[in-house]
Amino acid sequence: MKSSELYGELIPVVKGTDKAEEVYFYYTWSEYYLGDYLLAQYHFKNFTRQFPMSKHTEECLYMNAYCFYLTSANYKLDQTSTKNAIKEYQSFIDTYPESPRIDSCNMVIDKLHEKLERKDYEIAKQYFKLDDWKAAIVSTKNFIKDFPASNRNDEMYYIMIDSYYLLALNSFQNKKMERIDGALENYVKFLDLYPKSSYLSRAESIYNSCKRIKDKNEKNGF
Repeated sequence: MKSSELYGELIPVVKGTDKAEEVYFYYTWSEYYLGDYLLAQYHFKNFTRQFPMSKHTEECLYMNAYCFYLTSANYKLDQTSTKNAIKEYQSFIDTYPESPRIDSCNMVIDKLHEKLERKDYEIAKQYFKLDDWKAAIVSTKNFIKDFPASNRNDEMYYIMIDSYYLLALNSFQNKKMERIDGALENYVKFLDLYPKSSYLSRAESIYNSCKRIKDKNEKNGF
């Protein structure tokens, strides 16, 4: 705390001299060790702007991203810092592709992506549990689009299919068949992508129910 105060007082004194870079560098680290990661993040990033040719610039750009990582909240809370951390880590990788810190950056980015994935996964499941089937359909589609490599996607497809089916059952006739078709079409995609999914038997049962409804409606001329 004392060093932070002293470096803070020195900054305007040494401005424009050959001491300015080192003073600001140590002031920034003082803020970091005080645990004020948001303020430290600002100063680490600002250092890279003020001293782009410094021997400390790579380190400061990395620490800028790391500070965002340290302020990344639990997946249940706001994920602004998580998204900022991913953005800043990627910026570091693009700027210093040969850095020995690259492996560390990629590991942290994967960890942060998992947090975003978990948040969206829980949101989709919550919509379904609350019988908000329209929102469940939208959120599962967005999840699959945003996380195409996720090992949760077969479950997302199952929830989407079931949501279309349940929404159809609770729809007026003019909307029912459109939603039955949504269930049928996504079952075909699901079967093609995940033929060994643990959700397959349940999805198949919904598919068969949808087929019976569709056949009955076609027979009755709807």
